[in-house]
Amino acid sequence: MRKNSTTPEPSVAAPLDDVSKKIIEQLQEDGRRPYGAIGKAVGLSEAAVRQRVARLTQSGVVQIVAVTDPMQVGLFRQAMIMLKVDGPLEPVADALAELDHIDYVVICAGKYDLLCEAVCPDDDRLLDLLSNRIRTIPGVRDIETLTYLKLRKQSYQWGTR
Repeated sequence: MRKNSTTPEPSVAAPLDDVSKKIIEQLQEDGRRPYGAIGKAVGLSEAAVRQRVARLTQSGVVQIVAVTDPMQVGLFRQAMIMLKVDGPLEPVADALAELDHIDYVVICAGKYDLLCEAVCPDDDRLLDLLSNRIRTIPGVRDIETLTYLKLRKQSYQWGTR
């Protein structure tokens, strides 16, 4: 997960109660839903919902953001980048997370050590990112890039399963 001012360090959180899960589901349906409407749906007052949402966002359980269609905001080239790393993974993951045009970074198990997604305005910017920025990070041994041709589904509504 990219570290920035809106993404706190993950921590061991207490399990969510059913009411908090219902609040999250309400927000995933519509992130701009009024707290009063959420309160009616989950059986709490508007003030109680506001407090719970504040705790959920401050603890990093929830982020409320506007999700854009990259193509409609001028980001026409997207790619999944898989990396093999020599040495510790965390320093490479942290370096990737600091790069412009990288929107998420995952440390994983299997054939690749790290997985990241690039969202760029064009092929020239993706080439620069791959050749001059990612390949020069100490520890990067090998990368494989899958260039997206067409986005068929993008959903953030997995709820609180």
